[in-house]
Amino acid sequence: MSMPFGYASPEQIMRDKADYARKGIARGRSVVVLQYVDGILFVAPNPSRALHKISEIYDRIGFAAVGRYNEFEELRLGGIRYADINGYTYDRSDVTGRGLANLYASNLGRIFTESIKSLEVEVVVAEVGESRDGDAIYRLTFDGSVFDEHGFAAMGGQAEAVSGRLKERYRESMSLADALEVALTALTEPGGERPPVGQLEVAVLDRNREHRKFLRLTGARLERLLGQTSSPPPAATPPSEASSSADDAPTGPPPPTGPAGDGDVDDGTSPPL
Repeated sequence: MSMPFGYASPEQIMRDKADYARKGIARGRSVVVLQYVDGILFVAPNPSRALHKISEIYDRIGFAAVGRYNEFEELRLGGIRYADINGYTYDRSDVTGRGLANLYASNLGRIFTESIKSLEVEVVVAEVGESRDGDAIYRLTFDGSVFDEHGFAAMGGQAEAVSGRLKERYRESMSLADALEVALTALTEPGGERPPVGQLEVAVLDRNREHRKFLRLTGARLERLLGQTSSPPPAATPPSEASSSADDAPTGPPPPTGPAGDGDVDDGTSPPL
């Protein structure tokens, strides 16, 4: 019995969709997420002032993504709706990074399986705890796979090379300035030139802040932070595994979620971020 014209096996279709997604993600600039002594740091080269790759989701939860902006922005907004509804209906402590990662995994997996085109995105959901052991970093790929990262995570264009440089230099309980230096060293090709301050997107989940832990670092504040170290910390052995459990978040009426300017959208034709 001959196969109908244009037939492709399910395995071939899945491979083609995976290759398509990987190529789209690889065109985006890498993002680094790593722990420091007071929380979790997000760093991404980003020349756009309107389209954010790093955002707040809820009190203790941050979001970072690479790939097609209009696709990961839709995921971000869906995560905010999920967090707001669950925090208001039940309790703010019921909104966790793990729950949000599971939601994204389900949606990404369903789209990859059922849709003709898979999403060209890779996502990190990070949650800061009351102590380092309560921090959690979840990396999600276009097909819904979830990776519980320990210490740091990298995604985007040169993720493998960036991860290798992070592994060489990362150490536990770094100061914020040292963590930023490690992140920028990892994101920069050997001998390459670092992006200027105006083309960097930097944010933290600071466990010492009240209620909402997310804070963007921009302008003079970021310049001062960059000036605090002149050379990267020495290489260290990989960190020990940290628990992914989350501590209770404060209760009370939900504050507005999502920093100003995060709701901008594009037409879907711009290059991956």
